[in-house]
Amino acid sequence: MNDLIATFIIMILLILLLYYLIDNYNKVVVLKNYTEKAFANIDTLLKQRAAEIPELVNIVGKIMSHHKSLLLELTQSREYYLRCYQANQKVEVNNQITNILKQILLVSENYPELQALNNLNKLQKRITLLEEKIADRREFFNESVALYNTGIQTFPNLIFAKILGYKPRTMLHSNTINK
Repeated sequence: MNDLIATFIIMILLILLLYYLIDNYNKVVVLKNYTEKAFANIDTLLKQRAAEIPELVNIVGKIMSHHKSLLLELTQSREYYLRCYQANQKVEVNNQITNILKQILLVSENYPELQALNNLNKLQKRITLLEEKIADRREFFNESVALYNTGIQTFPNLIFAKILGYKPRTMLHSNTINK
């Protein structure tokens, strides 16, 4: 009789342990999917912004000839962004693009002939609108990444994350372009 009770208790403990492990596994998967969804929401806007870069380079490049290296860096970053498939790489490249755009728009203020161009003004308005939308979604994305990173770095989720190859994600930097 005692063996039967002991077996029954062990079975219950094993079932509870199995339930606990499955629950933690599911939490890690949910965090991963939540982060991917948040990135998909912002990726569309980042692609739209990347589509505006060639026009910006074309307009600004004619007048800011001695800032060609900055424009070249922006163009290369854009091309790299469009070739990236991993969210972390895209986030890192986006952070570079944001910094370069800030520099270009700040430098362009020193060129009155640029400010007089109607096309540049329209483009700046489109980019600014995109930046505002990106800022809204960036907050949601960064919150998702923070939850995901915390989720995969806490015990026992850490075990599942290691087994499944989950790695911490990169957050988007502030993309406020002062204009």
